[in-house]
Amino acid sequence: PLVMTSGNISDEPIATGNAEALVRLRTLADGFLLHDRDIISRYDDSVVRLVDGHPIFLRRARGYAPLPLDLPVASPVPLVAVGPHLKNTLTLVHGRRAYVSQHIGDLENLEMLEHFQTTLHRLRRLFDIDPQVAVRDHHPGYLSTRVADEFDCSRVIAIQHHHAHVAAVMAEYGRTEPVIGVAYDGTGYGDDGKVWGAEILEADLLGYRRLAHLTYAPLPGGDRAVRAPWRTALGYRSLDHGAAAAFALAFRGVDPAELELAGRQIDRGINSPMASSMGRLFDAASAVLGLRHRVRYEGQAAMELEAVAGRRIGSELPYRLEDDGAGGWVLDPLPLLVTLGERRQRGAEVKDLAADFHATVAAATVQLVLRAGDATGRRTVVLSGGVFQNALLLRLVSTDLAARGLDVLVPRALSPNDGAISYGQAAAAAAMLHRESAA
Repeated sequence: PLVMTSGNISDEPIATGNAEALVRLRTLADGFLLHDRDIISRYDDSVVRLVDGHPIFLRRARGYAPLPLDLPVASPVPLVAVGPHLKNTLTLVHGRRAYVSQHIGDLENLEMLEHFQTTLHRLRRLFDIDPQVAVRDHHPGYLSTRVADEFDCSRVIAIQHHHAHVAAVMAEYGRTEPVIGVAYDGTGYGDDGKVWGAEILEADLLGYRRLAHLTYAPLPGGDRAVRAPWRTALGYRSLDHGAAAAFALAFRGVDPAELELAGRQIDRGINSPMASSMGRLFDAASAVLGLRHRVRYEGQAAMELEAVAGRRIGSELPYRLEDDGAGGWVLDPLPLLVTLGERRQRGAEVKDLAADFHATVAAATVQLVLRAGDATGRRTVVLSGGVFQNALLLRLVSTDLAARGLDVLVPRALSPNDGAISYGQAAAAAAMLHRESAA
């Protein structure tokens, strides 16, 4: 078979010239068919999946970017939103027009930073936009944050990660009125300095209020937990040592010394950030079921969990909804993980338990949204964040909420994942600047 795809090493930008390709791609290809037309602008393949006949972007690039999108509120000054650290895009704004770049990638190295800067320069020249305001994430350590802070402009505005997720979908649909926003992803910098990633917000373009989230659990090893779902499972196990037996399958094949070290990290609070992350909960469930203990690429454990569940109709398993003491709620998934582990060890099929897990997360989400709606009077719900690339979860949650008479908005023009963050940042900042100019 002949396979044709973009020419790049993982986590590096596409090679654009023959000389560069011969050096950087020599370990990937058996031979090279060269041409005298260098690539002027790097565009990865766009990736789309269909969910109930509707397209959901996993990556928006070739063929779609930089087609402009409208904003609900015009910005009184030109601006640039520099996006997140992972799955980066950038957005240039003039008035109501927002030009969202192609997928740039993870800003993890110098090559990707240069790709970002080249893309920004080219789009500024193409659309003749000279930004006066830069918009960035709250996270102080993101490379994109540093770029914005060093940008030659009159002002820098910071937008919280999950607020940007919700704002992106609101802007796509032209909404400005407050909504209930469900932002489920792997990681985002929270207002309390912890890792957020399972957030129920009351939000409009100007701001937000956190109404509910997952129980915080430690991530031993920090970023290493993303590549090792057993670490996330260990973090949840540490919340109740009496439930340790249910987690046995999560650590099968793990080096005992590595397991002991991770446990010590949790006990001593060393490199074990506290996280409220739906993406990491999917990882933990995969490990507890013995499905995936380590991953080779981002999202592997969650994708396999979805694939194993298929279109089975799952049963709702136990979970807890608790008051947070401040008028909101906390979803405690520990009873769910314990039940999964116990039933799997008694011989239940992984495929059935995977379906049960999805059904339970969906049911808990719906209950949180209903509580939030009752408390605020809001009847419009936004579903956003990379976890909603999961077709099964998206279908379960959106169908149930719609059946209860709620207006459900899901991403169509952009991805649910971080590729939409720069557009959400731009929409929120434009609304803020517009309000200031009208005052």
